[in-house]
Amino acid sequence: MNLLTRDVPPRSAWALEQAGIHPLLARLYAARGVQSKDELDDALNLLLPPAGMLGTTEAAQLLADAIAHNKRLCIVADYDCDGATACAVGVRGLRMLGAQNVSYLVPDRVVDGYGLTPTIAERVHAQGADVLITVDNGIASVAGVQAAQALGLQVLVTDHHLPGSELPSAEVIVNPNQPGCGFASKSIAGVGVMFYVLLALRAELRQRGVFDATEPAPGCPKLASTPSGGSEPHEVGSVGARPQPRLDALLPLVALGTVADVVKPDANNRRLVAQGMRRVRAGALPPGMAALMRAASRETAKATTFDFGFALGPRINAAGRLADMTLGIECLLTDDAGRADELAKQLDAINRERRVIEGDMREMAMEMAESLFDEGDEPPPAICVFDPDFHEGVVGIVASRIKDKLHRPTFVFAASSAPGKEHELKGSGRSIAGFHLRDALDLVAKRAPGVLLRFGGHAMAAGCTIAEEHLDVFEETLNQVAMEWLDAATLQRRLETDGPLPAEYRRVDLVDMLHHEVWGQGFAPPVFCEEIEVVSQRLVGEKHLSLKMKHQGQPVDGIWFGRTEPLPARVKLAYRLDADEWQGQKRVRFLVEGAEL
Repeated sequence: MNLLTRDVPPRSAWALEQAGIHPLLARLYAARGVQSKDELDDALNLLLPPAGMLGTTEAAQLLADAIAHNKRLCIVADYDCDGATACAVGVRGLRMLGAQNVSYLVPDRVVDGYGLTPTIAERVHAQGADVLITVDNGIASVAGVQAAQALGLQVLVTDHHLPGSELPSAEVIVNPNQPGCGFASKSIAGVGVMFYVLLALRAELRQRGVFDATEPAPGCPKLASTPSGGSEPHEVGSVGARPQPRLDALLPLVALGTVADVVKPDANNRRLVAQGMRRVRAGALPPGMAALMRAASRETAKATTFDFGFALGPRINAAGRLADMTLGIECLLTDDAGRADELAKQLDAINRERRVIEGDMREMAMEMAESLFDEGDEPPPAICVFDPDFHEGVVGIVASRIKDKLHRPTFVFAASSAPGKEHELKGSGRSIAGFHLRDALDLVAKRAPGVLLRFGGHAMAAGCTIAEEHLDVFEETLNQVAMEWLDAATLQRRLETDGPLPAEYRRVDLVDMLHHEVWGQGFAPPVFCEEIEVVSQRLVGEKHLSLKMKHQGQPVDGIWFGRTEPLPARVKLAYRLDADEWQGQKRVRFLVEGAEL
């Protein structure tokens, strides 16, 4: 592994420090492109205005008309954490804004597959809905939207995935990645898109005189200001107008979905997450989120983005992987603390089962992947593995593990369990920097027509469905694309670091300070790097390396999860800062991420 040190622009670091930012944070932020303290301001009035997202005005009008005529609204969700939180935000928000008939439907991963399909449209219609709203899906659902409209449904698509060559014929599409949309935060999560639709809807209802913005709704958490930074048009003192609801009650859910979907924490996303985290730490969060924190043995008062990404997110995702995401959505929707605890315990149990299935499958898949090349040789440019016993609910997690170890774009396939679809394979892929996975699938589809039955996704994660008989053709074509797109530099495993950690910053309070900040893909959490003396080492749990080390002459403990091979006495290590507790005392420890050997 090649350990690189990020450049720290001295002017930016100096400006941040002069503006009152802690010297360590100033250095870290400057290395990530932040030039002024203003960029770190997470005030709500600095959020990008909803009107800047194409389709929000029309969506607000459609929904306001639907509410005025008491139409029945049905949200079609996705079965991951982003989709679940987007659904919960949609249901809660629409009810807050006056909708009397709001329901939801979430596809079954096995039976229905991803997105709005014609079958899902029929089920929505059968429930008596008038308006169908997609969250975190729909931009690729051309046939599903057509089917819904043929049944007389109005369709509002809210999504954030990249569109294909043909857009669905929905009445309104809200997606920052659709052609013609100038919204600056292209990496906003699906839950964020739905939140923005609700902000636009509230403004529309104010214009219509439904709400009076001069007074807060009693009992609602305060929303500091409008996202545009100024006053939105509204009818002050209109006859029959009532105080508008404060939508920031939804921000904990927005933060959870944004973190769990591993979208880039650009300035707008960082503000959404920071505001949501602030409310969580103050105890202003839905009962289901609080129950999930307890199930994961985490403290809400000390909640971090790490808790959202590695404790809450997986427990919600487990429902969609192995059971029914309705469990996860109901947990986020209930206001009954007892019911929330019951659902959180169910989700925790499902997640434990998921870990067992994933562990067994990961070992088998890793052996298969490593059998594709001889020891000492480089892996092929792309990895594809399949076994009839693989569980389709965890193929994405396993693909991620293989990608992390072999540093290659990876697809893991499982046989479909849907009735009548046993001949199909469902694959989930994870990629490395420099290889846009969704674009690669698009090229595979062009070069091997008919092989991909369905596909979609992002640069770093994508999914597809193929016939089992076409697996070899898919693997060969994907490898050909990877061979053309990937060069030696891209295939070299690299880890960007923040250089040495000054000894005076090896303190528990600074660990807490770093954990308090908003990090994520594209705004990476701090990883320090330097030569360290290894005093002793031993295996724990048969698969983790526990270390006693000296950092700049001072003793410090460390652990390298998933590493079994011993380290030399002096070695250049990349590590994150953590704190553990021993005999009532909190101590700094290093979580090793890599080594230059």
